[in-house]
Amino acid sequence: MTWRYGDWSAAHGLPLGAGDRASVGQQVRAGDVIAAGTTFGSPRRLAAARRLGVAPGDLARVMRVSEGAEVERGTIIARTGRRFARAVSAPIAGRLVHVRADGDIELAPIVSRWTVRSTLDGQVTRSTAASVTVEGAAWGLQGLAAYGPDAIGELTLAVEGPGEELHPSRIDTRQQGRILVGGGRSGAESIARAHACGVGAIVAGAVPAGGLRVVFGEDVTAQGAPLRDDAPTVLCLLGFGGAQLPAQIYAPLRAFAGMRAAVHTASARLFVFAPRNAIQAGDPPPTLALLGDWSAVRTLDGPAVLAGETAFPSEYVENAVGTPEGPVPAANVLTADARRGA
Repeated sequence: MTWRYGDWSAAHGLPLGAGDRASVGQQVRAGDVIAAGTTFGSPRRLAAARRLGVAPGDLARVMRVSEGAEVERGTIIARTGRRFARAVSAPIAGRLVHVRADGDIELAPIVSRWTVRSTLDGQVTRSTAASVTVEGAAWGLQGLAAYGPDAIGELTLAVEGPGEELHPSRIDTRQQGRILVGGGRSGAESIARAHACGVGAIVAGAVPAGGLRVVFGEDVTAQGAPLRDDAPTVLCLLGFGGAQLPAQIYAPLRAFAGMRAAVHTASARLFVFAPRNAIQAGDPPPTLALLGDWSAVRTLDGPAVLAGETAFPSEYVENAVGTPEGPVPAANVLTADARRGA
């Protein structure tokens, strides 16, 4: 977990019902719409051929609306005859999603409309019904887990120091659309207030697991959960509970304040669109240790030194890493860029 300037790739998953999407080779900027579509409800089946008295194969000849078109309630979909006409009209507003082989028509109501925006400045390299991938250059920081929809906005420091907690009193509507850096910890109250004030996202060293459950529900996991619902966007950089951001991470965040940024939740990455020479190359990643009560993550000063097998108060004997505050189980010590996951 260090800052790196280079070429990144961001895959943006698409829900079902994509109507328009960016084509391969198209140049986009972070925040540009790269796909749009609709979400449908349960379709209604209309007896068309039988009602009109035509063979199923002849239904296309009397259709007034093409398959895939949107219609308003009362729109005539198909019609036969002149003096003694027969017609099939739409009982609801929606989209004509399918014409069946037996001559019936499937009409689905439109529940909502959605858009997907790019989280990188760059070029579309892949575009399918399932996802749109954009590749481009930026400063990037790999986080641990991210929740909520992708976010694009101006990066703003909301705390005075790397270990300070983001309090709700520091958040108001003047920060609407911005990506707030919340220091070492951000609680559920701050996340909820930020979402209510229209803040784009919160980036913090850690978020209490209980706070995540309050905001995102009991089914939330440590793997992160990209959503398309009306939910806040949160990026946890180091862990859960509390954590003080190391200088290698916090100093560039301070330098990047005021610049365009984006959070790509599927990969748990923060992108900042700044020149290559905006900051110096990052130092080696810090070493992180989980506190004995599992309540927080802290950064170790200097390299980790093995202390051999050690008996802990839990009566377990494990390999340990020596720290000024005492030994820590080696399994609870990782470098910030170590691969983590189930």
